[in-house]
Amino acid sequence: MISIKRFLLISIGFCLCGLVSVTVLASNNDELIRIGVLSHRGDDVTRQTWSPTAQYLSDTVDSYRFEIIPLDFDEIDSAVSNASVDFLLVNSGIYVNMEVRYRISRIVTLNNRIGDIPLNVFAGVIFARKVRNDIQDIRSLRGKKFMAVDETSLGGFQMAWRLMQKEGFNPYKDFSSISFAGTHDAVVIAVKNGFVDVGTVRSGILEKMAANGDIRLDEFKIISPVIYDGFPYIHSTSLYPEWPFSKLKHTSNSLAQKVAVALLQMNNIHTTEIARYAGWTVPLDYQQVHELFKKLNLPPYAQSGRFTLLDAIKRYWKFVTVILVFLLMMTIMSTWIVRLNSQLKKSKRSLEYQHDLILNSVCDGIYGVDTEGNCVFMNLSMKQNTGWDISDFQNANQHDLLHHTHADGSLHKSEECPVYLSFIDNQTRFVDDDIFWKKDGSSFPVEYSSTPMFDHKGDTIGSVVVYRDISERKLADEENRRHQKEIVHMARLNTMGEMASGIAHELNQPLTAIATNSFACIQMLESGGIAKDKLVDVLETIGLQAEHSGEIIKQLRQFVRKEQPERSIIDINDLIVEVLLFIEPEARKSNVKIIRKMDENLYKVLAQPIQIEQVLLNLLKNSIEALQVMDKENRRLTIKTEVAGGNAVVVTIEDNGPGIDNKIKEGLFVPFVTSKNDGLGLGLSISQGIIESHHGKLYLHSDDGGGTVFRFTLPVASEVHDINNKLSSKKLVE
Repeated sequence: MISIKRFLLISIGFCLCGLVSVTVLASNNDELIRIGVLSHRGDDVTRQTWSPTAQYLSDTVDSYRFEIIPLDFDEIDSAVSNASVDFLLVNSGIYVNMEVRYRISRIVTLNNRIGDIPLNVFAGVIFARKVRNDIQDIRSLRGKKFMAVDETSLGGFQMAWRLMQKEGFNPYKDFSSISFAGTHDAVVIAVKNGFVDVGTVRSGILEKMAANGDIRLDEFKIISPVIYDGFPYIHSTSLYPEWPFSKLKHTSNSLAQKVAVALLQMNNIHTTEIARYAGWTVPLDYQQVHELFKKLNLPPYAQSGRFTLLDAIKRYWKFVTVILVFLLMMTIMSTWIVRLNSQLKKSKRSLEYQHDLILNSVCDGIYGVDTEGNCVFMNLSMKQNTGWDISDFQNANQHDLLHHTHADGSLHKSEECPVYLSFIDNQTRFVDDDIFWKKDGSSFPVEYSSTPMFDHKGDTIGSVVVYRDISERKLADEENRRHQKEIVHMARLNTMGEMASGIAHELNQPLTAIATNSFACIQMLESGGIAKDKLVDVLETIGLQAEHSGEIIKQLRQFVRKEQPERSIIDINDLIVEVLLFIEPEARKSNVKIIRKMDENLYKVLAQPIQIEQVLLNLLKNSIEALQVMDKENRRLTIKTEVAGGNAVVVTIEDNGPGIDNKIKEGLFVPFVTSKNDGLGLGLSISQGIIESHHGKLYLHSDDGGGTVFRFTLPVASEVHDINNKLSSKKLVE
């Protein structure tokens, strides 16, 4: 006998089977709508990516069944002209061509997704292998092998072409070879395997391939990287609108409207479950793409042969008479124009006078240079500050007179001058610390901005420099630095006072051994008949203990002395060994076991040793004090060094103590905030300031009851970094 539950299940099953049959029958009778999609990463990836969207439209738009048709770059034109597809999803560059040639029209624009961030713009990225030290910027690409996706790929070639054009670089002439792979992935693999020197793809491809495990991002370097707020992908070019979803001319407006509404209504659940993007938005403005094609002289804006005056006369002879009449009228009006010209000259002189008044009323120095580097004007403040006059620059370049050297006395190359670079790349620059030379041979510190200067046509004609004398501010900064050094020095003395008992105990042991062995020598000598070898052994013991005591005193004097302002290239491992000499007595006294995990191949850093010793001592001392609440048998403190990406050294100090309360942790680096009952709360604040002054970072990770980890980074010295890169390259070659 069949139970009621089983009977219901069987009935529901028959109903579902019937419903599926009806649905399949209905779908077979629906009108097929074809969506052509640019297959820039291969047909399989295209179907895998966009078929869920087609299924969504089939489920949403009644009486229609949608299908994805992958199209290679060279198949799109024929597909549109032959109307073999009804909708088109291609890159913005191809869309612009199809819009002009076949009058297709966009209905929505794609929103890509990076995590939870929707993006409706994208860019191009130019990249090479990281080991290619001969490739640094666009100018260094001359003579290299280059690969792009396709000549019609906006993100995979045309954006990079426009960027190169701005730098005066022609990819068709200046590369030794240029080739097109057809897909973005193929370009990346070609660069990775060394088949070509440099490549370009659209933004996001490198990150996606890295996420799939096909590549590692640290294998590549980005040429001319650009950072825009809110755009998370690495890229080199300007941002352009994302792919538009367009309808062809033969597709009905009613169907296009239904599709547009369905795409815009794709909520977060739909996009998470069926798509790899964030949905769609209203169609964006693609004028920026039109302008790019105009600059590159690409279809549909490719210019034909030169149109001469004779051609114009032959084609527009009817207008020639009108022009002649117009010229006759202009001749009659010439007298009037001369009078107007005279009035304009008077107005010009008045404007120039007002211009001079404005310039001379500004306290900051202002001067302008042309594209040859010659000074064309200066205000009164500059004349008073520097002693130079406009006549002094008539036979000399402004760079050679004003800032030919840096503050350290090194030569300031003219090709690196910010004033020149501003009118070369039309970018405003701000220099916060430099020097200007006066006419009397003295110099003074300045901060200045260099802004490109344009004429009425928009052409660059030079740069305008606005500078300010920062002598008083520099003196104030120097006084502040001196005061900070005094504070750090006093902090070391205070720390030394707290550790006095431990150091006294450490010194007491060798001194006691020296005294005991000395008395033993006296007794042996007085007794007579002592063996020479035995006496030598005792004296050697006394000598070793004396050297040990001297080393402790030497390190103590070095630690409490005032730091020198100069930084030097140091081995952080050696510095840690010196600090542990001070801290180990206190650690033994507190039953704390210190574990060392130091990288023997550690890069050297440029630092002030005394300041870094202060940081290490503060962090180690804090960990020892935190471990006092733990069982004596379970007190462990680990100090570890390692290399981070070849650019920085990381020092980690970890204890298995009780951790830091979350309320205190948030403000622990703020002065006078401390977790100790008798602490001042300055140690971590001073330590953070020291590390940041070395261009590093100090981090804290601590969970209540789960131990504490302090980690700080120090950048590798530039000259050491260059040597490391050369050694790495040599190892790769070998």
